[in-house]
Amino acid sequence: MASAGLADAHLLLGLYGVQPVTEALPQAKAAAEQALAIDDRLAEATTSLAFVTLAYDWDWSAAERAFQRALDLNPNYSTAHQWYAYTLVTMGRRDEAIAEMKRAQELDPLSLILVTDLGEIYTYARQYDKAIKQYRQVLELDPHFAMAHASLGGAYLQRGMVAEAMAAFQTAGQLSGDDPWIRVALGHADGVLGKRAEAMAILDELRARSKKEYVSPLYIAWIYIGLGEKDRAFEWLEKAYEERAFGLLFLKVGPGYNSLRSDPRFADLVRRIGLAP
Repeated sequence: MASAGLADAHLLLGLYGVQPVTEALPQAKAAAEQALAIDDRLAEATTSLAFVTLAYDWDWSAAERAFQRALDLNPNYSTAHQWYAYTLVTMGRRDEAIAEMKRAQELDPLSLILVTDLGEIYTYARQYDKAIKQYRQVLELDPHFAMAHASLGGAYLQRGMVAEAMAAFQTAGQLSGDDPWIRVALGHADGVLGKRAEAMAILDELRARSKKEYVSPLYIAWIYIGLGEKDRAFEWLEKAYEERAFGLLFLKVGPGYNSLRSDPRFADLVRRIGLAP
């Protein structure tokens, strides 16, 4: 149904940072509800509404119930397993998340994004060697898939494989045409590795871009996290909170947030989003 497809289009615009979540996801919700008003047994629209419930309403219990209903309606819908996996991992339920993402991949084994996303779940589970292996499998399918290179760089960084990480980020940037998300990943890594001038250059680049196009405040926060500038990081995390930035869902499990975890402001932010400590 067209409305269900439109819901996913709006969802992805928000989740990939093309538009603010506060702008894109209400439109996704309206389109999904329109589809369900016509047929309340549509697994696709139920899945879309479930993810809106997670990413916009920050209601984990209601989102989980909606995903379970979607999977009851169509147990072979790979996207429902995929997005349910992300819901589970944000709550720290890592083994369940891995199982769901594996099921999604089994249903659509040639999907580059699903193979990549399993690597992301491994990363959130701190299983970095498995994540690296997974990303390499993606690149065997398509060596030009920029997202896999960037994600591989993140896993390398967590393993302390600095040269490999930087090479992966740089390749991702070349392949993506300097996509802002990938530039942020590189800038964060620069900051972590003490390459302050390089990180600040990417920060200046993002600020310049924000005058012409939407740039998520979480991207700015991410650079400051890498630089170890906690006050500035929390300043921009608050802006991201106001915009309900998608990446905040991963505060509890994202290894990139480790440097902030001992700060009381971090625990407060986790609480306000609705994640259990």
